[in-house]
Amino acid sequence: MSSNLDFEKARREELRWLILRTLYAAQPIGTSETLIQRTVEPVVTGATEMEIRNNLDYLAERKLIHVEKNKPVWTAKINRYGIDVVEYTVDCDPGIARPAKW
Repeated sequence: MSSNLDFEKARREELRWLILRTLYAAQPIGTSETLIQRTVEPVVTGATEMEIRNNLDYLAERKLIHVEKNKPVWTAKINRYGIDVVEYTVDCDPGIARPAKW
């Protein structure tokens, strides 16, 4: 059972990193949850809309992104602090699978 929980945790953390990278690439406009889902699919297979939304919420609560939820399709945009995390300018707290800096 522990290995299943470890897999789910690793999946969530990888998904969060991929969302940040997607939003970084989508600057300065940001993008929709649909495009995020299509972008992460090759790495995190079977990522659902609910998983994307849960992790967008998580990243927004960590003040790394801004999410617009008042539409049928959510949109998101990376902010200054999220950019710093992606660019390795600041430390990354646990919960995001940011690879070690080269």
